[in-house]
Amino acid sequence: MPVVDVKGGSVVPERAAGGMEHPRRMQDELREQNERFSAAVENMSHGLCMFDADERMIICNGNYINIFRLDAKVVRPGIRFVDILRHSVDIGVASQSAEELYAIRKPYIDQANPSTYEETLSDGRIINISHRPLALGGWVSIYEDITEKRRAEQDLKEQHRRFDAALANMSQGLLMYDADGKMIVRNRRFLELYNVTAEDFPLGTTHRNALERLLELGIYMKIDVDSEVAKTEACLAAAKTHSAYRHLTDGRTVLVTRRPMSGGGWVVTFDDVTERRRTEERMTHLAHHDTLTGLPNRSKFRERLDLALEDAAAKPLAIFSLDLDRFKAVNDTWGHPAGDWLLRSVAERLRHCVRNETDIVARFGGDEFVVMQFHFKGIGDAEKLAKRMVEAIAKPFRDKSRDMHVGISMGIAVFPDDGRDADTLLKNADTALYRAKSEGRNLYRFFEPGMDAVVQARRALEVDLEAALPRQEFDLHFQPIMNITSGEITGAEALMRWHSPGRGIVAPDDFIPVAEETGLIVPLGEWALRKACAEAASWPPGLRIAVNVSAVQLKSNGFARGVISALAFSGVPAGRLELEITETVLMDESKAVLKTLRQLRELGIRIALDDFGTGYSSLGYLRRFPVDKIKIDRSFIRDMGNRDTAAIVRTIIGLGAELGIVVTAEGVETEAQLDMLRDNGCVEAQGYLIGVPSKPADIQRLLKSRATRSQTG
Repeated sequence: MPVVDVKGGSVVPERAAGGMEHPRRMQDELREQNERFSAAVENMSHGLCMFDADERMIICNGNYINIFRLDAKVVRPGIRFVDILRHSVDIGVASQSAEELYAIRKPYIDQANPSTYEETLSDGRIINISHRPLALGGWVSIYEDITEKRRAEQDLKEQHRRFDAALANMSQGLLMYDADGKMIVRNRRFLELYNVTAEDFPLGTTHRNALERLLELGIYMKIDVDSEVAKTEACLAAAKTHSAYRHLTDGRTVLVTRRPMSGGGWVVTFDDVTERRRTEERMTHLAHHDTLTGLPNRSKFRERLDLALEDAAAKPLAIFSLDLDRFKAVNDTWGHPAGDWLLRSVAERLRHCVRNETDIVARFGGDEFVVMQFHFKGIGDAEKLAKRMVEAIAKPFRDKSRDMHVGISMGIAVFPDDGRDADTLLKNADTALYRAKSEGRNLYRFFEPGMDAVVQARRALEVDLEAALPRQEFDLHFQPIMNITSGEITGAEALMRWHSPGRGIVAPDDFIPVAEETGLIVPLGEWALRKACAEAASWPPGLRIAVNVSAVQLKSNGFARGVISALAFSGVPAGRLELEITETVLMDESKAVLKTLRQLRELGIRIALDDFGTGYSSLGYLRRFPVDKIKIDRSFIRDMGNRDTAAIVRTIIGLGAELGIVVTAEGVETEAQLDMLRDNGCVEAQGYLIGVPSKPADIQRLLKSRATRSQTG
């Protein structure tokens, strides 16, 4: 907008030509000055507006018009200041009324001193106004849109606030050094972590001084300050992060991490990792050691063995595979807590048998231990150690006024004669152990090549057994059970038979233990249960079917569902099914097993305790878990001619009567045995005298004929 002289706007009168030259030059000079002034005003980066003493606008530039979104046709020289305010209100730029805005501005207009203030427009923009009074009255104002500047300042302020909040709430201590190596930031957590004050580490402290101060205060254990400073400089030069553990004199561990900053300098964080390190150490120990005995476990032992054998010049050594004899009896008699105590005691004795500084004793699980003997000079050395271990374990273990008697069997394999790798040595030691146990236990045997044939035979049996069920090589025979008083058949027990094409008839005592060890007893037992229930569905009403169930089956998932499914599929009522279990099922007092048995019993299924009297805690089992039937083991019936044995049988029968539990005698083969059982009140009998195990068709004919005689008799 051109500069206009509002007051001197009239034309200057003409004079004589000769006398007008000087005034014309002055006018030309004034015009040039006005043009230069206008150009300067228009090119200002800020808005400018000048008012006279009557508060009328003299001049303004385009930036002023643009900042306030004014109409240049309205805002012209001579317009009153208040009218400009009204115009800004009319076009919606002003955030207040013209009167309110004028009242705010008036004090600045009237005062004779320069001043600066801000105005916020309706669209949120912030305008900085610099007010300068003129000597002859009026004023000039400079207008600057500082919206972005204010936002940047607010963003920076918010960033600082967040930075401060982050520093104050960090779980880690933090120090920041500038490019000159001087401390410029230090958070509160750093002071708390090291239990120091801000005066101990003022801003401006160098890295070297900080390390020296930590040593002076007795916080760090001895460190090489020169070396630490050199490491830091090397990491900064390579733009790499460096971490190190610092061990404090109070036992804590701090992870110190230095990270270079792009603009120079670096950040150091301090993290108290004491518990994490202790946990890691515990986890590492647990990963390589047995939790019960503290001995190295299988993984750690294998690691040490591999390390010993990897050297081309590895020296001879011996591997001992150990297994406790009669350990199961301890668990059966006194329970698992006593068994655990025994295992810890065995581990301690074995430790004292070996050379603590070199030889290794490990526990592989259960009652299985392994020993590695170094500095092996010959078979004699291994034999001496074997005898020491056998003698040490053979001595009674006394705990809580009770003596526990166990033995130990072991197999020995020697490197390099019996194998040059860990797998072969361990396998051959196990093979020798198997031979020792089969020859009478509490023995040690050195590996011999021929021993492997026994192991191979066992493995072949496992392979044949695994294939037998899909090939339908199993069948069930049924042995009748008789009520002694009435002579009536009350049911039958299902007995499994294996007809192997290659082996012929395999006795249950030969394949059932293998099936339990390999887990094959689970599908095999499920098949037997379904098959037995299906056969019993065609028997006369009321006759019960008894099926043997192993501990492995009961501990498997889905056993209860399998029983219910077998009953539902066959249509046999739950009250006609008896599940025969042995003491091994109850001896570990597994909550899951007991819960399953209780659930099945609540459905009406009967539970019988088989082989009663052969274990150590039979009476205890009856107290912990009530059963419907106890079966006297055949070994007692066979020996009833012995007075003591007969007394035991009478006691069991009396116990059953007292508790309201049915007592069944197994293995009854003579009339004399049956008469004695009848005289003493035994409820049921089972054995060759009553009936031999028969095929399904034969037992069905027997049961129907007995039922017919009962109805006609």
